[in-house]
Amino acid sequence: MPERPFSLAALTVLELSPPAMVEVAARAGYDGVGLRLIPATSEEHHFPLAHDAALQRQTRERLRDTGLRVLDIEILRLKPETRVREDFARILEIGAQLGASEVLVAGNDEDTTRTIDNFAALCELASPLGLNPHLEFMPWTGVKNLIEAHHIVGTVRKAGLDNACLLVDAFHFNRSASRLDELSRVPREWMRYSQLCDVAGPIPDDMAEILREARQERCFPGDGDIDLPSLLATLPRDLPLSLEVPTERLRRQGVSALARARLALETSRQLVETQIP
Repeated sequence: MPERPFSLAALTVLELSPPAMVEVAARAGYDGVGLRLIPATSEEHHFPLAHDAALQRQTRERLRDTGLRVLDIEILRLKPETRVREDFARILEIGAQLGASEVLVAGNDEDTTRTIDNFAALCELASPLGLNPHLEFMPWTGVKNLIEAHHIVGTVRKAGLDNACLLVDAFHFNRSASRLDELSRVPREWMRYSQLCDVAGPIPDDMAEILREARQERCFPGDGDIDLPSLLATLPRDLPLSLEVPTERLRRQGVSALARARLALETSRQLVETQIP
């Protein structure tokens, strides 16, 4: 069986500039990286990769020197006020220039019809660039769980946009109370990568706490309480895995980005190896 590709997600080492992130990923043994072209929040520490030509050049140089690929770019949010072409055309072009193939998309709109229309427009815009937008469900957004994401992606694919994809993040799968039987009904071609991490404890009653966990305190695979073996067994076995494991407590304790990236990769590989017959 071919070795499964692993990619380092930006949120795991968010303090690093994109060129430094590529360097750390290469030193840790990853096959690729995910680059954050748009910050997730206005308060987030962010390097303006989308607007800094020198930073783009430096990132391309590090990618070339290390041989790493860009798996995905993030995070494109579909909001009520979103204008897909005006807001995202340049972002998609930069992603394609960096060699990305996947795009992480969040549905921050309670109007499902508008989300479907905007996601379809994004897929149409991305298609000539060879990019595949992945709708990620998150319990605090307008696309709260796997069932809702399945409906939206399925509707867009029925319109003939076969680059419309669905992203499963182990954290959101758990905290949205999505189920393995629901996941088993997602067609293989809808998924081109997945995000892996772990989380400890039951689902909090407070959505603000779920959001804090998601952005600051996930666990390395196997250190939490998600049934990751069953999740991996339900996902396609050759699916690339993006390791998104923010551990703010460790960062504050002085654990380096390289050490955290290595821990994420080591624990993920150990978990995956147990799934190989």
